Amino acid sequence: MDSQSKPNSVTMRPKDVLPDETDRAEINGISVRKGTVAAFLQNAMRWSDAATADADRQELGREIRASIPALRALGIFAVFEVRDERLRALMTS
Repeated sequence: MDSQSKPNSVTMRPKDVLPDETDRAEINGISVRKGTVAAFLQNAMRWSDAATADADRQELGREIRASIPALRALGIFAVFEVRDERLRALMTS
């Protein structure tokens, strides 16, 4: 989504951000892939699950940290707060 894009109404729909045929957008200088938020949520839930093996948790942690610049570019942390203290600490390490 570039700074010239404007939706036709007051609401935003997924297709206003990324049309079906587009899989990434440049937002505030960061390339953001379609599915970034969903992948972060899935990884965060698995990372927080006590049944997740330590080796898997380490891999999930790397992927979570790698997604932070894109999530910041999207503005997700300006709207949502990470409530899990351990996850929040991981994200700032």
